[in-house]
Amino acid sequence: MYCKSSNNYDRNDVPKTQKATIAVLTPKKDKDFLVRKISIKPGGSMPNHTNEIQHQQYVLEGEAKVVVGDDVYHAKKGDFLYIPAGINHYYEACYDKEYEFLCMITTKEDSIKML
Repeated sequence: MYCKSSNNYDRNDVPKTQKATIAVLTPKKDKDFLVRKISIKPGGSMPNHTNEIQHQQYVLEGEAKVVVGDDVYHAKKGDFLYIPAGINHYYEACYDKEYEFLCMITTKEDSIKML
C-alpha cells in the first residue's frame, strides 16, 4: 500500500499521438486493473482508434473534443466518460487548454487498431 502524488511518476510520450504523455499510476504487480494519467497539450490529439477492452475515464483538468463512435462530447473537468470495448474514439485538445484525465482499464490483453 502507498499514497503517492500522481505528479511523481515518469511520463512517456504516447505513440502515434501529438503532444500527449502517459504515466502509469498502478503498481506493476497489480493483476486486475490499471490507472493511467494521460495529458494532451493544447493543439494535441490522439488519433481515431479502437480497443478490445473498455475504458473508464475521469477528467482532471482542461477541456477536449472527445468523439466516441458517432457521438461528439465537449469533455471538461469533472466529467466521467465510458468507452465500450470495440468502439472507435479520439481526442482533440482544441480549446486552448491542457486536457488531463485518468484512464482506468482492466489488465486483460488489449489490441489497439488505428483507423
